[in-house]
Amino acid sequence: MTTEETPAPSATATATDTAGQPIAPFDAERRATELAILDALRSVVDPEIGMNVVELALIRQVILGPDYTEIKMVLTTPFCPYAGAMIAQIKEEVENVVGHEAKITLLAERWDPRDAGLIW
Repeated sequence: MTTEETPAPSATATATDTAGQPIAPFDAERRATELAILDALRSVVDPEIGMNVVELALIRQVILGPDYTEIKMVLTTPFCPYAGAMIAQIKEEVENVVGHEAKITLLAERWDPRDAGLIW
């Protein structure tokens, strides 16, 4: 009885996801920008709750491109009376960090207060 040896992975092998697509390597500069955006958004406070939008887990996704940035977020309630002001403040804070126009997209998902306090 013989055993087959599995070849060792080559040093030039590229990691792939479950669909076989290459996974991009970690980009430290990109992550630093994401963290700078999140830090800036800590100044945006929901006036009814008194916590910032990051601590409340309202920011769901940060999409960065060379000249495009999009923030996907939810509101604490569907008809939040402060939504317009908070969105404008989020847009301004993000644009101050990235140096170009940002798009803020409201998602239809419901906010769960149990998520509050979870940090990125």
